[in-house]
Amino acid sequence: MKYKFTISFLSFCFFLLAAASISAQERASIKGQISLNSDESPENISVVLKGTKSGTTTDDSGNYILKNIKPGTYTIKVSSIGYITQEKTIVVKEGDHLIHNFSISANLEDLTEVVVNSKKNHFARKDNRQISRLPLKNLENPQVYTTITGELLKEQVVTNFDDALKNASGITPLWAATGRAGDGAAYYSLRGFPVQPTMVNGLPGLTNGSLDPANIDRIEIIRGPSGTLFGSSLISYGGLINTTTKRPYKTFGGEVNYTTGSYGLQRAVVDLNTPLNDKKTLNFRVNSAYSKQESFQDAGFKESFFIAPSLSYEVNDKLSFLVNTEFMSSEATNPTMLFLDRGTPLRVHNINELNYDNKRSYTSNELTMKTPSYNIQAQMNYKFSDQWSSQTVFSTSSAKSQGNYTYLYEGTSNKLFASLKDGIVLGRQFTDQDNQNITTDIQQNFNGDFKIGNFRNRIVVGFDYFKRTSSDRSSGYVANGLVYIGNDLQTFNNIIGKQTNGDSGDLTKAGSDALIANSPRNNNNTKQEVYSAYVSDVINFTPAFSAMLSLRADRFMNAKNDGYNQTAFSPKFGLVYQPILDKVSIFANYMNGFVNVAPGQNRTSNVTTPVVFNPERANQFEIGTKLNLFKDKLYATFSYYDIQVSDQVYVVETPYIDPTDPTAELPNDQTSFQDGAQRNKGFEAEFVANPINGLNIVLGYSYNDAVLTKGDPDFVGHRSENAGPRNLANLWASYKFTNGLLRGFGLGFGGNYVGDNMIMNRNVAGTFTIPAYTALNSSLFYNVEKFTITLKLNNITNKEIYDGWSTVHPKDARALIASFSYRF
Repeated sequence: MKYKFTISFLSFCFFLLAAASISAQERASIKGQISLNSDESPENISVVLKGTKSGTTTDDSGNYILKNIKPGTYTIKVSSIGYITQEKTIVVKEGDHLIHNFSISANLEDLTEVVVNSKKNHFARKDNRQISRLPLKNLENPQVYTTITGELLKEQVVTNFDDALKNASGITPLWAATGRAGDGAAYYSLRGFPVQPTMVNGLPGLTNGSLDPANIDRIEIIRGPSGTLFGSSLISYGGLINTTTKRPYKTFGGEVNYTTGSYGLQRAVVDLNTPLNDKKTLNFRVNSAYSKQESFQDAGFKESFFIAPSLSYEVNDKLSFLVNTEFMSSEATNPTMLFLDRGTPLRVHNINELNYDNKRSYTSNELTMKTPSYNIQAQMNYKFSDQWSSQTVFSTSSAKSQGNYTYLYEGTSNKLFASLKDGIVLGRQFTDQDNQNITTDIQQNFNGDFKIGNFRNRIVVGFDYFKRTSSDRSSGYVANGLVYIGNDLQTFNNIIGKQTNGDSGDLTKAGSDALIANSPRNNNNTKQEVYSAYVSDVINFTPAFSAMLSLRADRFMNAKNDGYNQTAFSPKFGLVYQPILDKVSIFANYMNGFVNVAPGQNRTSNVTTPVVFNPERANQFEIGTKLNLFKDKLYATFSYYDIQVSDQVYVVETPYIDPTDPTAELPNDQTSFQDGAQRNKGFEAEFVANPINGLNIVLGYSYNDAVLTKGDPDFVGHRSENAGPRNLANLWASYKFTNGLLRGFGLGFGGNYVGDNMIMNRNVAGTFTIPAYTALNSSLFYNVEKFTITLKLNNITNKEIYDGWSTVHPKDARALIASFSYRF
C-alpha cells in the first residue's frame, strides 16, 4: 500500500507539471519590466494589448506578464497617470515566450511635477505580494492590511516612526522605545494586542530604539494572527508591522532634504541612486539621515545617524540579486515613564488626580543609552518558467543596548510615606545595560501560477530557519533616589531629611557610576531556533470566486533548556467573492497564531521546580468587504473580527513567610498556570480616496472590545491593559492646486482621535485612565519640478498627550517644522 500511495502521489505531481507544460505550449506569453525615470515605485503601471481583454499591472519591481496569448499581431500599450504612454507593435507566434521591456518618462509638457502627481492616488498602494507571499490584488486577498506610502510620509514631514503609524486605523502607541535590552523598541496596540515593528521586507529586523523613516518605501500593517506565513517569534496575535525599504532603480537621480523645527530639531536626509554599468542591470542606491532633537521637557534628547546602502543586479531575464542593508547608531535619554504600583490600591486614578507637571523629565542629559543596530538582507530570485519561480533569502540583524536605563516605580504604599496629604512617591531604579540580540533567518520560497483544469492555482511553498541569540552582561538594578509628584513637597522633604524639588536622586554620570560600581554583572547567554515549513494556495474556481488554503509547521527549540523542543501547526483559510470583478469583494477568513512558550519555574516555600507549557493559541474569524471604485479613486475596507486566545500562561504570586522567622524578607511564591483566555473583537473601516484631481484623503476608524475571560483572578472580566483605547480615528486630507496663480501650492489638515485608555485595570489596584483627546495637525507646502518647501504644525492646540501600559508617558507637545527638499 505504501508503494502504491507513493506511485500515485508521484503520478499526480507529474500530471500537474504536464498540464502546466501543455497549457504553456498551446498559447504564447509576453513578459518584461517597466522602469521609470524617477524614484517612484514602478508599481501598478498598466500593460494591455490594445483591442483585447488581455491586460495586467506591474508588481513593485515593475515586472509584468501576459499569458495565454493567441497568435497574431498586437499593440502593447504601457501607461500610467503622469507618464508618457508608450506603444509597440509585435507579432506573436504559437508557443512564443517574448520579452519586451519599457522605460517611460514623466510627462513634463506644460506641467510641473505637482500637476503630474496630483492625478495619482498616491496614498494608496494596495497590491503587494509581501502580504501573502503571492501575487494577489487587494480585492483577492481575504486578509485585511493597511499600506502607509512613502509619498504620504514625505507630505507630512514625518521624522519618526510613531508619527508614521498615525495614518493607520486601529493601531496606537502603548510604550515608548526605551532602548533597554531585549524589548527596547516601541510597543503598539493592534486589535487589542501588543506588537513591535520587528519585520523588514517580510523578514526579521531587530531594533532596540525607534526606526528611522529615511529608507521607508511603505509600511504595511498586516492585521490578525498571521502565524501561518510569518511564524510566532516576532509578531503578535493582533498582527504585525512590516517595513518595506526603498530599492535601486535604473536611472540616475536622488533627493536631499533638510528639516528644522521646535525643540532644536535638525535633520538632514540624502537619497542617491545610480546605475553602475551601461546596461543598467547593476544599480546602487543609498539612503542616509542624521537627526538630532531635544525634548519638550526640562531634559532629554535623541541623536542618531542612519545609512542604508542597497544593490540590485539583473544577471539575465531569469536570475536577479538584491542586497538591502541598514545601519543605525543612536544615543538618547530614556523617555519619562511613570510605573504605577501594580500590587496595592492606587492613590490616583487619572491624569487630573496625578497632578503631574509634564515638563518635568526626572532625568538628565548625562544619563544616556546607545542602541547601535544593523539589518542585512540578501535575496536571489530565479524564474524557472512562466509558471514557477524561486526566492532564496538570507537575513541577519543585531540590536545592542549600552548605557543607563532608568525607570520610576510607585512605592507610595510604603508606611514611611503614610503622612503625605496627597500625591505619589516613585523610587528610581537604574542599570548599566550591556546586551546584544542577534537574529539569523534563511528562507526559501517556491512560487507557482498554473491551472488544473479550469482552476487557477497560485501557490507558495516555503521553508524557514530562524535563530535568535542573546548575550547579557548588564549590571543589576540600583536605587537612585525618590521622586515625589504632588502638592505636599514639604512633608516629603521632612520624611527624607533633605530639601529637594521633588527629586532626591543623583542624576550626574559620575554619581550614577559610583552607585552602580559594585553591582554584580549578569553573565547570561540564550539561544532559540525555529525550523518551519509552510504552504499557501489560492484557488480560483471562477475569476470572481477564490479560496485560500494555508498551513505552517514550526519546530521550536530552546538551547537554555537542554532537550526541550516543541512542534506547532498553524492553519489559515479564506474565501473571496467579487460580485463586481476588480471593484467589490466580500471576504471571510479563519486565521491562526501561536506562541511557543519556553519552560519556566514554580517557586513554593523557596524551592523551585521546572514547568513545561504547551503553545498558546489565537484563532480569528473575520468577515468584511473591500472596494476599489471610480478607477482607483476610492479604496475602502470594512471588517468585523473576533479573536479568541486560549492556553495563555500567567503567574500568580503569593507571599511566602518562613515559619521559623516570620520577619525575614523572602521572595514570593510563584505558581504558573496555563488556562488563561482572552477575547478581542471589533470593527475597522478605512478609506483612501482621490475624489478630484489634487485632493487626497486617508480616513480610518476602529472599535475594539478586549476582555480577559479566564486566568488570573485579579484580571478576569476586565479589559486588558495592553488593549489601548476602544475607539480610534485618523484623518489626513491634502489639496494641491493644479491651475492658476496658486499652481504648486498645497494645504494639508488632519489629526487623530484617541479614546479613553485604561492603562491600569485590575481588582486589587483599581483603574487608572488616560482621558480621550483629539490632536490636530496642518501643513502648507509649495511643490514644483525640482523642489518642495513645507511648513508643518503638529498638535495645533497643544494638548497634553499621554500613552501607557501600566505606565504614564508624556509626549507630543506642539511643534513647528520647516522642510526643504531638492530633487535631481
